[in-house]
Amino acid sequence: MTNWSDIHTEADLNKFLETYGGFHDCCLKELRYVSGAYVEEDLGMSPVNNQRKLYLLLQRQNEKFPVLELEFSKLIKLNLQPTDENYTCEILDVSMFWEDGKIYWGDSNWFQTEREQYEGTWLCAKQVRWRILENALGNQELYESIKKE
Repeated sequence: MTNWSDIHTEADLNKFLETYGGFHDCCLKELRYVSGAYVEEDLGMSPVNNQRKLYLLLQRQNEKFPVLELEFSKLIKLNLQPTDENYTCEILDVSMFWEDGKIYWGDSNWFQTEREQYEGTWLCAKQVRWRILENALGNQELYESIKKE
């Protein structure tokens, strides 16, 4: 597992997209959301979404860097539109861009130009970082923390 790399600028973003091949031939395998809100053992609640972190785990058909994890912090919007089992869900390219101090990610290059009508998966956040995961290919759930009985 590599260390996290931040994406702060357009140059960082372009370098990242080049490193990960523009997401060509990949799939969104898992996602995990952490709000920051919780309930204590005494049932006292901290109802503040002070983290709003979304983690995306993507796998791709490429020997160099086949597994990527993205962490979007201060999430503003998530539109999750999974395809059903009658269709394939591979990602051929993405839209990933900065606008007005926010980072956008969409599961197709159409998202950036057709944002208002876009019906795929997309998100908007204030921060993003990424890392490459090793030994994380396959169908084992990596974000699973509560074991099934």
